[in-house]
Amino acid sequence: MRKALGAHEPPRHVRAAKGSIVDAVEPQIRALLAEFPEMPSTVILERVGWQRGKTVFFERVQALRPLFAPADPASRTEYQAGELAQCDLWFPPVDAPLGFGQLGRPPVLVMVPGYSRMITARMLPSRRSPDLLAGHWVLISGWGRVPRALVWDNESAVGQWRGGRPQLTEAMNAFRGTLGIKVIQCRPADPEAKGLVERANGYLETSFLPGRSFTSPADFNAQLTDWLGRANTRRHRRLGCRPVDRSAMLQLPPVDPVVGWRLTTRLPRDHYVRLDSNDYSVHPSAIGRRVEISAGLDRVTVTCDGRLVADHEHCWADHQTITDTIHAAAAAEMRQARRLREIIASTPVDTGVEQRSLADYDRMFGLDQHNTTDVTASTSTKGVA
Repeated sequence: MRKALGAHEPPRHVRAAKGSIVDAVEPQIRALLAEFPEMPSTVILERVGWQRGKTVFFERVQALRPLFAPADPASRTEYQAGELAQCDLWFPPVDAPLGFGQLGRPPVLVMVPGYSRMITARMLPSRRSPDLLAGHWVLISGWGRVPRALVWDNESAVGQWRGGRPQLTEAMNAFRGTLGIKVIQCRPADPEAKGLVERANGYLETSFLPGRSFTSPADFNAQLTDWLGRANTRRHRRLGCRPVDRSAMLQLPPVDPVVGWRLTTRLPRDHYVRLDSNDYSVHPSAIGRRVEISAGLDRVTVTCDGRLVADHEHCWADHQTITDTIHAAAAAEMRQARRLREIIASTPVDTGVEQRSLADYDRMFGLDQHNTTDVTASTSTKGVA
């Protein structure tokens, strides 16, 4: 009674520990883990000859393994405001209509600033350098600011590692120089170096894509832009605030970088120019002259001496011929006019010259009357004689 009154809690019966059936083989488990810390639990079970329940054995191995396998703590990366943005290409597993009866899975450029974690993305016609850099500029222009560095993997349009050193492509180097930033190329097989954008790709695939259908790439970009406008206003668990509230980057350059397709060629007789794998018509008045081809993500334009001679929508399908009805009508008129000139040139022309009678000249100068008087007088004289 005295013991119960002096206790701080009600009395309870506690049985003495009897130990575990795994205690008998624990020394063997420790010996194996000491030599092979990463040995799978199933192999350890086989090596010690365990014939009883697996659950209790695996729990003991799991408890003992940290004593022999040193911990591998992950480093925590902190980003400064405006420091960098991670970039990647996401290939959504959905077929989008490209026009002309073709379906495809164009790449989506995804860019995530390290400080704000704001996700920006846009579908591109291709992963080639002109389209990729044009996509960069569209997204960066939307920010109104530019980060100090872009982080990329070994995308062929960006650069490659050669001889143990990163080497940018000429187009990316020119783009980087205009913006006054640097491009950080990750080492091969190092996806953890840009984990922010990799997680953003997974977030797009699991949160944006399910239950959606698209009628065209433009429809895909419209739906994506609308969804990102809502997604970037959510409260980020890691940041503790909304991504749109954390933005601090460099100012945009005073001169826009040269992005997209830039080609120069002499317009052939068929008055079509080729861009990527598609042919676009040009006004036939520019045949035989130098024309400048410019293409962004949406439009394809052709100029000749500063004059616009073609303006088409950028075709995302492959191996197509895009014809403007105005160009076709102008070419038909020019061909018809040329045929008319050829017909006129081939018609025989009478080049004969009329031969005037000499008596006309006698009458013109009055010689005909004078000759008649002389002849009459001569005849009269002969008669008198």
